[in-house]
Amino acid sequence: MASETKAQRVERIKSEKDGLDVLDDIARYAQSGEAIDPEDIDRFKWYGLYTQNKNLQGPQDETLYFMLRVKLDWGLLTCSQLIELGKISKELARDTAALTTRQDIQFHWIKVSDLPEIFERLAKVGLSTLEAAGDCPRNIVCCPVNGMDHDQIDNVRDIVEALNDLYRDNREFSNLPRKFKVGVSGCRKHCISHEVQDLAFTAVKRLDGEIVFSVSVGGGQASNRRIASHIGYVQRKNIVTVAKSVAEIYRDYGRRDNRSKARLGHLIDDWGVERFISKLESDSGVTFDLYDGAGFTPYPRRSHFGVLATTRSGYNAVGYAIPAGRIGGERLLLLGRILEFYGADGMTLTTTQNIVVHGIAQEVTVALLETLESAAGLCAYPSVFEARTLACTGLNFCKFAVSETKNLAIEVVEYLKNRFPDFSEPISISINGCPNACAHPHIVDLGFVGAIVKRDEEKFKGFDLIVGGHLEGEQSRFAVKTGVKVTGDEVAPLIESLIEEYESSQSRDFGIFLLEKYRYEPTISTAS
Repeated sequence: MASETKAQRVERIKSEKDGLDVLDDIARYAQSGEAIDPEDIDRFKWYGLYTQNKNLQGPQDETLYFMLRVKLDWGLLTCSQLIELGKISKELARDTAALTTRQDIQFHWIKVSDLPEIFERLAKVGLSTLEAAGDCPRNIVCCPVNGMDHDQIDNVRDIVEALNDLYRDNREFSNLPRKFKVGVSGCRKHCISHEVQDLAFTAVKRLDGEIVFSVSVGGGQASNRRIASHIGYVQRKNIVTVAKSVAEIYRDYGRRDNRSKARLGHLIDDWGVERFISKLESDSGVTFDLYDGAGFTPYPRRSHFGVLATTRSGYNAVGYAIPAGRIGGERLLLLGRILEFYGADGMTLTTTQNIVVHGIAQEVTVALLETLESAAGLCAYPSVFEARTLACTGLNFCKFAVSETKNLAIEVVEYLKNRFPDFSEPISISINGCPNACAHPHIVDLGFVGAIVKRDEEKFKGFDLIVGGHLEGEQSRFAVKTGVKVTGDEVAPLIESLIEEYESSQSRDFGIFLLEKYRYEPTISTAS
């Protein structure tokens, strides 16, 4: 009998037991201490759990450790939630905590025996890991200053809430061909990167003042490297109906025979955009308006940093950079207590692994800024390198990674910040441990993708360099391969040399400079 393919195995596992049904098994494994069925380990993803790499485990430690992802609605954390997450991290996750590009937070070193306690503690502060991973709708991303930004086009919190109600714990959508990523934006800066979401609704104000939502479908990175197709505009009242129909079409027609070709973008490529629109209009009963002409903010200008006046009179928000998204349990706990002391509401996470603290009374804003900088090492006006450097989980914890990322990213940021203290070009950098694109290397200026590097017949863990990624609506482009391979130690010096060359050139755009350089030198040697 022929062995199962990976896709056949996953589809069988999902058909035999829905991922939503594994919670009782988690409790049983926690209590009994018995070995976990590998097929249940796959289902654990529906509760935000992945087995972690054993890279940092001692040789005598046979414990099966997990990464645990907490799904945050609107990317929002109150002070009490911050404090509880900090305590969980310090007590049960070895002080680990990292921010993700879907406005979630994740821990490492999690033991199955601790999960019932963790789930109970999360529930007490209104948090959950339900469907933080798995073949289901992932966290719906939105602008971190939504509802408080003077310049926003629309407040979309109610839309996100309605979509969460539609998708969450819904068995109609708990067994999709692969993950399904949705974004909703009312932000004038377009900070959720709608161009690489499976489905996104982006508020647009027409010339007559009417607000409609641009619908884009099929975006993605890694194996589904595709800029989303803009398919028209819909009224606010039709968003949930359209979102439901898109998920149903994906569920029913997306490929289940090949995991690498199973995302929504693959289905749209197979069908063609016109057929997809026709099917969607037929199923939803919604006709898309083909009005065009809306422009989108360039990717480097999509951040929310510094002191931000808000629509709530007398209150500010403050955007901070968290390089590589590494925040840690101690800092979560500290943030929660400091924000609580100053009467702030809490904070929201961004899609670039940063944070926005909000609900800060104007009269205490300066004091809060000083306290967060001195006690937590946070600066409201980060360097360009601190502000726009992403990193995935990396080799220390991820089984797919080739190279370590988080420590390297932080080291690179410090190196460049000290070397170029006055550099103001909004450079974006991603350090990604494998080709799966978790840290979005294909949409930044400088993407480092985990790879094995040869030096005099010796092999080292390192990276392939890709350059020139950019998001700006239909002017978006993915990064191109350069042929350059570097070890971790060579990353910072290579970036340094590129910045020096850029500063001495006539170019006014770093991304274009990189594209022009490497298109003419596709086999350039590595840094030494």
